[in-house]
Amino acid sequence: MKYFLLYLFLEIVISVNISSAIGALLTFVEVVLSAMVGIYILLNFRSTFAENMAAVSYHKIDLEQFQKLNLFAFIGAIMFIVPGFLTDIMGLIMQFSVITTMIVNRYAVKSTDYKSHEDSNYNLKDSDVIDVEIISEHTSSK
Repeated sequence: MKYFLLYLFLEIVISVNISSAIGALLTFVEVVLSAMVGIYILLNFRSTFAENMAAVSYHKIDLEQFQKLNLFAFIGAIMFIVPGFLTDIMGLIMQFSVITTMIVNRYAVKSTDYKSHEDSNYNLKDSDVIDVEIISEHTSSK
């Protein structure tokens, strides 16, 4: 309960300060535009979910990261829909954290590789094999 009251206090303080600086008309436009952005993100959530599923299937992210990415995208979209400047700022941060995490996971090399059972057995069997090239000399007499 005390966190909700703290959030409510901060939301009112931030909203009053920004609204007094930009005016009533721009505040109304910001509330409507941010709600439209939130609805757009929710409508395109299926494609974000599919991208995250592909990243899981290619072992670029694990299941915990998959859950966090989808949860942040969903909660961030809801925060865009709720009127208020603080919720818009938090929703924007959640959307950028999803984008940043996706970019980092897409282009970064993971330190632990996920290998199948056959690959791990293959590596164990062939760990003592040395590759050698044999060159034989053929002398031809003419």
